[in-house]
Amino acid sequence: MSYQLLHRIDPDLNMARFYRVEVTPDLFGAVIVERRWGRIGSRGQYRSASYPSTSLAEAAASGQIGAKERRGYRAAD
Repeated sequence: MSYQLLHRIDPDLNMARFYRVEVTPDLFGAVIVERRWGRIGSRGQYRSASYPSTSLAEAAASGQIGAKERRGYRAAD
């Protein structure tokens, strides 16, 4: 369905991180929100959560993206 990729890069702190949120349907009618994060260039870690509807999943994804933007992450080019 949709995904968003965010980066937080600060050379002074030796920080180069990514955060990706993806919303996809599964085979059983639910909607999955998968979050992946870590250092740019690595596989990183991930966590997924299942939601009964697309609107709930997109609201959860939007909340996660907003929280990361408040911490300094910006949309990747």
